Amino acid sequence: MQEPELIALSPEDRFQFDCHPRIACFNHCCRELNQALTPYDVLQLRTYLQLGWEAFLQRHAYVFAGPASGLPVVSLVFSSSNGQRCPFVSDDGCSVYAARPTSCRLYPVMRALHRSRADGHLTVHYALLKEPHCHGFEQNRTQTVGEWIAGQGAEPGLAANDRLLALIALKNRLRPGPLDQEHQQWAIMALYDLDRLKAEAGANRLVGMSAPSLAAIPQGNDDAAWLSWGQEWLSHALFGTPSSGR
Repeated sequence: MQEPELIALSPEDRFQFDCHPRIACFNHCCRELNQALTPYDVLQLRTYLQLGWEAFLQRHAYVFAGPASGLPVVSLVFSSSNGQRCPFVSDDGCSVYAARPTSCRLYPVMRALHRSRADGHLTVHYALLKEPHCHGFEQNRTQTVGEWIAGQGAEPGLAANDRLLALIALKNRLRPGPLDQEHQQWAIMALYDLDRLKAEAGANRLVGMSAPSLAAIPQGNDDAAWLSWGQEWLSHALFGTPSSGR
């Protein structure tokens, strides 16, 4: 079997790719995946589907402790009854296209961050994933990496994910390994169960809410703002310091 090819790219590099229903491989990349969802991805999907956290989890996903971070990770359930296809894919394509996960928006581009141990500076790396089954690279459309990211609406998700990576980096430095059950529940609430986070914060029942460096709770129901605040609260509650990812 031919192996996928990974080609390093800069944001200004151009590549040839397009995806549409007329391509023979359409939807083939939406099966047999370990599709992890970031907190921002979960928020976008829940909002689009009009589901609370518990309903979304029961119908579409499961939670496990990340082996590298120890923080809770959400992954989509791919059922053998539908050929291990993504639960949101249909013959016509993605049924949640407007709220699709950031990794789906980026494909076939991959993005990685490297943090310097010397000064903490972040460097962004991009690569093009060329899989043998994909005919998108035979299409005539060309674009730069930056144009692709902007055109796919991936920028808000990437910004949110970078804030999460700052939290993960802090945890790995200050508290490596798994969290205990109570703190795991704190993390699930802060990252995914925003309705519970709002209720607990509104009743002033969260540990560490009085920290001087923690911003005031968001006003209203802007869930993106609550997610950002929740990550900062979690950082204060677990480590006594901001994650510097705000």
